[in-house]
Amino acid sequence: MIQTIETIGVAGLGLLGRGIAACLLGHGFRVVAFTRHEATHAAARESIARALGDLVDRAGFPASLLQEWAERYEPVQAAEPMAQCGFVVESVAEDLEAKARLFDQIEGVVGPEVPIASNTSALPVSRLQQGRRRPERFLGMHWAEPAHATRFMEIVRGEQTADEPIARAMALARRIGKEPSLVEHDVPAFVANRLGYAMYREALNLLDQGIADVETIDRSFRNAAGLWATICGPFRWIDLTGGPALYAKAMQDVLPTLSKAAELPRTLRDLAASDARGIANGRGFYQYTPEEVHRWEELLREHAWTVRDLMNRYFPLAGYRGGQDPGPERAQ
Repeated sequence: MIQTIETIGVAGLGLLGRGIAACLLGHGFRVVAFTRHEATHAAARESIARALGDLVDRAGFPASLLQEWAERYEPVQAAEPMAQCGFVVESVAEDLEAKARLFDQIEGVVGPEVPIASNTSALPVSRLQQGRRRPERFLGMHWAEPAHATRFMEIVRGEQTADEPIARAMALARRIGKEPSLVEHDVPAFVANRLGYAMYREALNLLDQGIADVETIDRSFRNAAGLWATICGPFRWIDLTGGPALYAKAMQDVLPTLSKAAELPRTLRDLAASDARGIANGRGFYQYTPEEVHRWEELLREHAWTVRDLMNRYFPLAGYRGGQDPGPERAQ
């Protein structure tokens, strides 16, 4: 029997941490939100309020949510109040030492059976477990921005992760309207990002070889993968467009021509050396004015809601709309 969780700790209130807190609050949980910085708390509260407004305006959540969520939200500047939590999500920078210091604090106050999930996109969960008092309760919980809107979540088992924390994390994910993917073996970058990195490397390979420019490569990918990737993954797409027999013939000739480089592609290396941080500083593969940054951020958010609505129409999930509780049979 999976224990019911009512209060969840969120440690770290950066962009994703704020979205995680909003998602949990939207689905009826009490949230203890931990960061030591008062300014971060103030910014997080504003961001959470906007996200919950989205859930009301775009996803059919009750309007009463806008008034009552603050009663279930406890911002704290020390770890001790997380003692009341039945589950904790850590969401600080992708830095092993920073996460380890925070885990020391969390483990010192929460109960011995409380799962501790790290919101990491690439750090090995098995390394995060090293030096922990109870490594069996640590797992990866990979969220995606905007966290209050997307269905995405990867639950990652480390080498020492026990079954019970995994079961509780999967149940929690379904209860908050996610469609969790369980990654059974702790490989670098998990599933989604491994597939992404393979694509990025080949895109950069095409660019470095002069086969096409940045805009052309982006256009080709957008008009191809953009057609199907929202509704199906690569294996379903193979089935829908000729099946394994057809792809085996095509891949036999193409695979030997793809990049197998272990080093960083030249263009990426050069851009990184120039401190190109994309929309964060207006310089990446493209140049961005402040107006263009705002436009692309708005486009991404609008697209996330469009995808959510489409997926919910054809692949409905309990807990996905209106903060519905999936019930014990779905939570298992």
